[in-house]
Amino acid sequence: MADNTPRIYMANFAIEITQNQKPHKNIPMNKPICLLALVCAVLLPASADAGIARTPVAPARIVWMSDTTGNFIKNPEILMKDFAGQVSVADNNCTVMRSDPKHQAAILMDFGKELHGAIRISSGMRASTRPLRLRVRLGESVSEAMSDVSPDCNPQNATNEHAMRDFEVQVPWLGSIEYGNSGFRFARIDLLDQDVDYLLRNIQAISVMIDDPQVGSFNCSDDRLNKIWQTGAYTVQLNMQDYLWDGIKRDRLVWLGDLHPEVMTVSNVWGKHDVVRRTLDFGKNDTPLPGWMNGFSSYSMWWLMIHHDYYLHNGDLAYLKENQEYIKGLTRQLDECVDANGEEKMTGVRFLDWPTSEKIDVIHDGLQALTYMTLKAVRDIAGWLGDKELDGIASSCMKRMEKCDMQHTDASQALSLSLLAGTSKDVKGDVKKLIDNGLNSFSPFYGYYAIEALAANGEIDTAMKMVSDYWGSMIDLGATTFWEHLYYPDTKKAGRIDEIVPAGTYDIHGDGGEYCYVGLRQSLCHGWAAGPTPWLQRYVLGVKPVEPGCKTVEVKPHLGDLAFAEGTVPTPYGPLSVKAHKDASGKTVCSVKAPKGVKVIK
Repeated sequence: MADNTPRIYMANFAIEITQNQKPHKNIPMNKPICLLALVCAVLLPASADAGIARTPVAPARIVWMSDTTGNFIKNPEILMKDFAGQVSVADNNCTVMRSDPKHQAAILMDFGKELHGAIRISSGMRASTRPLRLRVRLGESVSEAMSDVSPDCNPQNATNEHAMRDFEVQVPWLGSIEYGNSGFRFARIDLLDQDVDYLLRNIQAISVMIDDPQVGSFNCSDDRLNKIWQTGAYTVQLNMQDYLWDGIKRDRLVWLGDLHPEVMTVSNVWGKHDVVRRTLDFGKNDTPLPGWMNGFSSYSMWWLMIHHDYYLHNGDLAYLKENQEYIKGLTRQLDECVDANGEEKMTGVRFLDWPTSEKIDVIHDGLQALTYMTLKAVRDIAGWLGDKELDGIASSCMKRMEKCDMQHTDASQALSLSLLAGTSKDVKGDVKKLIDNGLNSFSPFYGYYAIEALAANGEIDTAMKMVSDYWGSMIDLGATTFWEHLYYPDTKKAGRIDEIVPAGTYDIHGDGGEYCYVGLRQSLCHGWAAGPTPWLQRYVLGVKPVEPGCKTVEVKPHLGDLAFAEGTVPTPYGPLSVKAHKDASGKTVCSVKAPKGVKVIK
């Protein structure tokens, strides 16, 4: 985790010297060194990148080449051999590429998993020192890496939005050069210059991501669920950059509503982390009241929900107090958007998720439930802060809303929020409707709240199967991270994302999607899709914080058809470990190892 200690020490040391104070007895009084320390302490970035590592990644395979005759691409196997990362005058082991007016030499590499970072191309020693031109195409799928960016910005084609993924570069004679950053797994390299031999020594990806070890873990008798847990964690880890982004290719942005599943993942995998605070602060500082975060009233509500859940897990009261006045102002703003009859009248962009974005009645029902759920969270926050005024604002608004009997739609998104908020007038009936709607009603974002609502109402086994079927289907199609969008019926007819899609087969990346994620514009590494990771720890391991900072934690594992489940959950006092298995009679036996300071309720 990022640590400011060395930077703070340098600054304090410099100040001591400049103020003629006596520094530590083992450090000589040296003005030049002191000034250097001060410059480094003040001018170097704080901790934003302190925990981010750069790691070379070798290609896992060659997916495709424009030529298999040996006339235009020779010795391609060299690209799969070990490379020290340094070109040399003595190293003649190069892949040779040559283009002419009738054939453009090109090669497509697979790095084995989704990455955030750059592409490094190392060139050998040719007869001429003149730089050569290459075209580089990065892709989260094979289809994207093999595609063109259209001149008319057709949204169904790949884009260069937020990050460049299709560009021309010049490569030096006997040297290495990097280009990026973006999110990708595949890289296609084309030689643009003709009638010249290009000596390609190596292609590497340079992974740029946090290297903080995972504290949370999950393992059970179903390896599919294990892969889903780890895929969700890895999806969020890639997005933990300077800020907590939504995507690493497109949507390298802070979207405050999308952030909620990501922060739940961070809390359950890494615990307290600086990137969450930086990101929440960015959202607040970027949105002076009476604005709505990202323009969406719902996203300001999710900001409040994140503060509630983050404090429950991590117990940072000082940080909660830093945000007290903004929380109070935002709560007043919510109160002003609820009329005398208790019906929400939210301004700004009215939004739940994209599949419901044109369904006015679903949005209305969803915002009604989300507003009430948020106010409940604010009341908890008010209690933790001892803020009676804040409690009064939230309580008064909730009382008005309790008079409003409103549910116009059976859409899964609105049903899920209503069940979680406790505003459903027919819990059994609404749970049944949510189950009957099935996976065709899911989105990777709001699917999280569907499985939460089902599990909270006794349908953990049903939700576990939905997790396996819906999120597992992405893994079945070659995913190593979870996607921005998935319409489940498409999985039955789709080709894999890690292969060239055969003619006549549905391309789930190139042909799918709508709204902002049409075709190849869609992100295949989207943090809002990571919900199953915290869900598996909360409902299968059964670990739920009861008192802020995990001072009291409930542990009630639910195995369903699983033979065993085990794992850890971070707390401010250290990791809490759970092991559960079924004995010969089928009864679940659970052992818990809690750190000192954590009370466990079974």
